[in-house]
Parts: sequence; structure tokens; C-alpha cells
Amino acid sequence: MHRSTRIIKHMKCLNNVKTGTLLSRPCIQVVPQKCYSEKAESTSFLMNIFRGQIKTDQVFPFPEVLNDEQKETLQMLIDPTAKFFEEQNDSLKNDATEVIEEETMQGLKDMGAFGLQVPHEYDGVGLTNTQYARLVEIVGAHDLGVGITLGAHQSIGFKGITLFGTKEQKQQYLPKLAVGEKMAAFALTEPSSGSDASSIRSRAVKSECGKYWVLNGSKVWISNGGFADVFTVFAQTSLKSEKTGEMVDKVTAFIVERDFGGVTSGPPEKKMGIKCSNTAEVYFEDVKIPAENVLGGEGGGFKVAMNILNNGRFGMAAALSGTMRAVIKQA
Repeated sequence: MHRSTRIIKHMKCLNNVKTGTLLSRPCIQVVPQKCYSEKAESTSFLMNIFRGQIKTDQVFPFPEVLNDEQKETLQMLIDPTAKFFEEQNDSLKNDATEVIEEETMQGLKDMGAFGLQVPHEYDGVGLTNTQYARLVEIVGAHDLGVGITLGAHQSIGFKGITLFGTKEQKQQYLPKLAVGEKMAAFALTEPSSGSDASSIRSRAVKSECGKYWVLNGSKVWISNGGFADVFTVFAQTSLKSEKTGEMVDKVTAFIVERDFGGVTSGPPEKKMGIKCSNTAEVYFEDVKIPAENVLGGEGGGFKVAMNILNNGRFGMAAALSGTMRAVIKQA
């Protein structure tokens, strides 16, 4: 049995308690301790490495996340997607004109690329996260600007509706968003705040009748902001605290349509890269939002925002991994 020892060293110690004689030589106390290897095995691969144990059965073979049907569906989409970007999409022209060609947009709509993770019942393709990430890699390898446009639309733009939307909200918005008839954008960032939803200044005030909210504020660096039809917007709202009964500010998420009126966009930002993706400021002036367009409940906006962002990150990582793979291949 393996053992480790702990040595406690003192310059002076009692050699003989009865005589009280102090000796200047060091006193060594040996305390046996249980070694890591004797402890129960951990389900954590890294924890076992620190213990000097490599449990290969914890990582090999790599777990399968797709069943046979999902694999077949994915394979049926991979080749057409790659072929489309190789033969039809002109990434150099998109970058030069700073806009995605209409033929490319229509081709993406025909492929169902605007609703890859929308359930079938709402006219989407119904892909899992793994399937979606694999296709996004292909997009990122060929034209990251197009990838940003698609991601801003579905990974974050209307993701809140799929995650937190009521049945009525999903029925109203998802079918048209899934086929690209309407475009979406995620409106959180403001001049004075980034991804910190709690510090935003845009404000929505509930009407006396309670049937609608009036939104005022502005957002910056909004992908798809110049042409989006539907926005997931976050604003401060004054709500009564359940604990104290006092009025406090809470962030609330709203589904806002450009057609509500009072929604305008600034000119497209001039960027050093991903030029064909649209980035613009968006302004909301006395926008009347129906009460039924609150997303995730009054005061639940922070939770909605964080969940949307968390879901969007893996899609962006997948797109960039495709981009880097293409860069390495061309280098």
C-alpha cells in the first residue's frame, strides 16, 4: 500500500516531559496520510488525472450524440450546403459590395437555412444543436459574413421565441421567420452597456389600461439591425417587488415588430471584415407593444437574455471553427 508522510519540524521540542528538558535538535513527527490513489474513483476525467489515474473508458470511445436517423438527415444536408456555397455564393462579391446577393438569400431560403432549429410544426428543419453546428461550420468556412447574418437571425434573433415564447407567440412568428419571409435581430447592446442586461437604459412603460407598453431607447451594434422585421428587445420596466411591495426596475424582454411604428435604423456600420453582414443602430421612439408580446414574463428579461446568449455562443464557435479550418487549409 502506498503511503505519503507529512513532516512537522520544530527547532525545539520537549524531549522528556517529566524532566522538562528542552533540546535544540529538531523534532520530527510522522503522520501517515491516505494517498490520492486510495480514494474512490471520480467520474471526472481531469480529477482522476490529478490523482495519477487515467480512466480512458470515460472519454473513449467518444459518446454518440446523434442516432442513425439524425446522422442520415445531417448527411443529406451537408453535401448540398457545401455545394451551394462553392458554386452559387460569391463571397468576394459579397465582401466588395458589402451586401449579400439576392440570389444567395433566395437560395438560402429555398434550403431552409433560416429556420434550421425551428421545429417542424412551425415550418422549420428541426435540427439538434450538433446538426446545426456541423452545417454552420460549412457556412463559416466559405463566407463568415453570411454566417453572421444567419446566426444573428436564428441563433439569437428569434431564439428567445423558441426558448420562452408562448404557444401563441410561436404560432404567430416562427413560421414566417423559419422560411426567411421575415428577418430577426437581437437588440440588447446600448451605448452605455454591452452584454450586461441589467445596466441598459431603454425603458418601456405600461399603459394605464394595461393593454400595451410604450418603448423608448436605442441599441447599437445590432446585427441585421438595418433590415430586420422582428426584434427581441430588452428594456427596463418598473414593477412592484413581491418582497417589499415597492416599485423597482426589472429588465423585460419584448417581441417588437418594425411595423409597430416608431422603429428606425441608422446607416450600416463600415467594418474591417464580415462586410456583407449588416450592423446598425436601432432607435425606438414611443413604440406601442401589445402586452401579449412580453417574452418570458414581466421582469424576466435578464434570464431570457442570458439563455439566448448562451445558446448563440456555440453557433458562433462552430462558424469560426469552420473559418479557421479553411484558413489553415489555404495557408
